Amino acid sequence: MSNDDKDGQAGETRDRTKAPGFSFRRLLPLLVLVAGLLAFFAFDLDRYVSFDALRQHRGELLALVAEHGLRAGLAFMAVYTTAVALSLPGGTVLSLIGGFLFGAVASTCLVVVSATLGATILFVIAKSALGDPLRAKAGPWMGRLAEGFQKNELSYLLFLRLVPLFPFFVVNLVPAFLGVRLRDYVLATFFGIIPGTFVYNLAGAGLGSILDSGEDFTVSSVLTPEVKLALFGLAVLALVPVVYKQVKARQPR
Repeated sequence: MSNDDKDGQAGETRDRTKAPGFSFRRLLPLLVLVAGLLAFFAFDLDRYVSFDALRQHRGELLALVAEHGLRAGLAFMAVYTTAVALSLPGGTVLSLIGGFLFGAVASTCLVVVSATLGATILFVIAKSALGDPLRAKAGPWMGRLAEGFQKNELSYLLFLRLVPLFPFFVVNLVPAFLGVRLRDYVLATFFGIIPGTFVYNLAGAGLGSILDSGEDFTVSSVLTPEVKLALFGLAVLALVPVVYKQVKARQPR
């Protein structure tokens, strides 16, 4: 092979591996999400995602669901997907409201699909706008961190999703900066949020008696120590494949 051919191949390799840089086109979708988040607070829309709002409009919402079940479910999914994609506060409250309106099982299905879709939208936008350029500019340490995470990314993602200690929007964004594959991200999000989502929706299904009594209700009261322990146990199980790989790698051949 001639030197010219070698130089040509080297140039092609550099072009293929050249990292994307920051650009307005890449940042535009992210700016749209940020604008939506700012508008949410500017118009004081958070007052509608509250238990007080549910108390005030309880009868109307129940009548709407009874009369237009499918359309009401789709509208709820649209709201939930938007809330997750924009990283709006109140996702847990929405889950509880969903359990109250649609029942624990149906609402769990609606929330899991909606949350996965919203998280995926945020992941794709963050990865293309910031993740790829950031890894390219961060230096080798970022590459080593991403490589270590990617070796067992599905297990790590499941652990992060199952443990109820990490804010949902943080777990949505961090994988975008570590080069996680979209397939693993979607799978871990979908299956990882099912247990916690069901717990909140089950609690939401019993909100009627609390609203009738006028008692105060807090989101933190849903995650009892027993529930936290159960979710943490599931999260530990997600790390079993990682431990197995490490133990097997240390065994003499």
